Amino acid sequence: MSDGKSGAGDSNEPEMKGWLLKWTNYLKGYQRRWFVLSAGGVLSYYRNQAEMSHTCRGTISLHGALIHTVDSCTFVISNGGTQSFHIKTANEVERQSWVTALELAKAKAIRAMESEEDEETETAHAVPSEELNVVLKEIAIRLENLRTCYDLITKHGAALQRALSDLETPGDDIAIKTKTVNERATLFRITSNAMINVCTEYLKTAENQGQKWSKMLQQERGHRQRLEEMVEQLAKQQRHLEQQAHRIIPNVASSTSDDEDNEFYDAQSTTSPTFVSPQIDDSFILKYQNRSCFIDRTGSSSETEGDELNNKSEINSTEVKQVTVIPEEEKSVSEIVETMDETDRVILGNGRFGKKSSTLRQRRTAVPNKPNYPLNLWSIMKNCIGKELSKIPMPVNFNEPLSMLQRLTEDYEYANLLDIAAKCTDPCEQLAYVAAFTISSYSTTANRTGKPFNPLLGETYECDRTDDLGWRVIAEQVSHHPPMAAIHCEGNEWTCWQEFTMTSKFRGKYLQITPLGSSNVEFPASGNKYTWRKVTTTVQNIIVGKLWVDHTGEMEILGANKASGIKCHLTYIPYSYFSRDAQRRVKGLIMNEKNEAKWVLNGIWDNKIEIAPVISTSGSENSPVYKTGSYNIIWSRRLPPPNSEKSYNFTVLASQLNEPEEGVAPTDSRKRPDQRLMEEAKWDLSNKEKVR
Repeated sequence: MSDGKSGAGDSNEPEMKGWLLKWTNYLKGYQRRWFVLSAGGVLSYYRNQAEMSHTCRGTISLHGALIHTVDSCTFVISNGGTQSFHIKTANEVERQSWVTALELAKAKAIRAMESEEDEETETAHAVPSEELNVVLKEIAIRLENLRTCYDLITKHGAALQRALSDLETPGDDIAIKTKTVNERATLFRITSNAMINVCTEYLKTAENQGQKWSKMLQQERGHRQRLEEMVEQLAKQQRHLEQQAHRIIPNVASSTSDDEDNEFYDAQSTTSPTFVSPQIDDSFILKYQNRSCFIDRTGSSSETEGDELNNKSEINSTEVKQVTVIPEEEKSVSEIVETMDETDRVILGNGRFGKKSSTLRQRRTAVPNKPNYPLNLWSIMKNCIGKELSKIPMPVNFNEPLSMLQRLTEDYEYANLLDIAAKCTDPCEQLAYVAAFTISSYSTTANRTGKPFNPLLGETYECDRTDDLGWRVIAEQVSHHPPMAAIHCEGNEWTCWQEFTMTSKFRGKYLQITPLGSSNVEFPASGNKYTWRKVTTTVQNIIVGKLWVDHTGEMEILGANKASGIKCHLTYIPYSYFSRDAQRRVKGLIMNEKNEAKWVLNGIWDNKIEIAPVISTSGSENSPVYKTGSYNIIWSRRLPPPNSEKSYNFTVLASQLNEPEEGVAPTDSRKRPDQRLMEEAKWDLSNKEKVR
């Protein structure tokens, strides 16, 4: 029902506008909306044309958006997971006209943004010495002309004053004196006009250059301010570390008395945390946001009756709650070891892949050691502050010989947790094992600071480990701008899939990576399905000290299908140099469909996870106190191989992901020449291949 009208050609006018049918969730159907495609690459919609001046119901930026057709009359616009417009036209001709206009607007928006970035880069990186000399020379000429005009005005002004004085003297030659005054006045007027013209030229020169220099000055001022903030933060950390260094290490063996409040810890000898196996306190306090969620299962944007909540795939009504967890009894060391031995084995049975093969392929256990190539990180990073990580050309010196598709496959190193979850009859207990699986995907990231290779558009990766690990994976890079990957994994009794994209910003002292897209796991036998999103990752000590990685934020795992209503709240505690609590800690709570706590999860995301059932509840509704049974360790990290720091801190599984294999697709990551050359320690050739 689109009229397909184009704009009048003005860049400020809409390029296209008309009526279309948009899918709305609150009525579960297509509703008539007025759509406007602006010249800036933004698609907006309104209830009717009269609303255009005051109430916009939703917008989506076409820069980085994905546009694909569903059928002859329907197409979908998505920006990578947070917004999706499902739109239907009256006929195929109208659909094609809109899709064509949207694609052209998207290309125009991308070109405009890239040109702005290029102009910004050229302005920031240009060496203005030659241009500055030209401008200064031109300004010097203008100033010299101004001085000349000033001298002439002074000279002719004095002559004019003398002529006027002679005119006042009585005499018979009044006509001659009048003529002389007129000549002097004419010369003064001509000189004044020349002065005005020179001033005008000087003003034009200053105006032409002023905007450019002002922009460069603002950029330099911003860079200097960020550097000053980083130096100030480093100075504060150093001062705190020096204060802590003068304190005495507490006697760990002393009894827990009132002196505990005066307990201090020495600062680490390096600027990065030392990763050891800490002791976890089973009693803790957990604060989380209790959300009333509406998840858009169709993938389209949600609308309420007033369209106030448009374009959101999740509607949240948040309420901060605080819970206290107290264990009923402590667990002995023998119980911990016995539990760990029981649950840490891989469960492989007669599943969809059949029996386990008796003859396993011999795989490598390590990659070649990386060479020691010194590189000045700051010289590359100082001009990249505030920019998107995917737009920074990085040499392979900062990489590891794996692509992002292979790095995502590492999430399934502890897929045996899903095998155990598939056998659980209690959905809440099953969700506890799924939560442990989501946490285990971060187990190798604490000291893995190498950047994976960005996959090319259409690059794939297949990993079939059904013979020994019981799962198989296929992944593909499905978008280049923005970078987006799709991955699908199958186990004997479960199926897992995710779409992965991210945004990243370099902040000088640290690099912040925010994953987008969702992950899902489904157990066909029970019909239970669970969905979650990953938390924010921060790479610390970019400028000074040793690189290390931290994960922070809240993760919510939601049940669907037969597990609808069940949810798990996970909180990743930020690293703190001076916290008395265990570092890299994760706390969680599993709730049933009645919002009753059933299981408590506690642990370290790079060490171990333990769970305990909730046996009683007390306290108020907003601040409940949960008493738990004994804790059982359901996951513990396998130690890396010896001297793994010489081979990119790879685990055994990571070392096997890029192992050459016959029969894979030509687009497989294992056939990338730059990645293969880097693994073979030929970094110079790898850099050339990467540029090519």
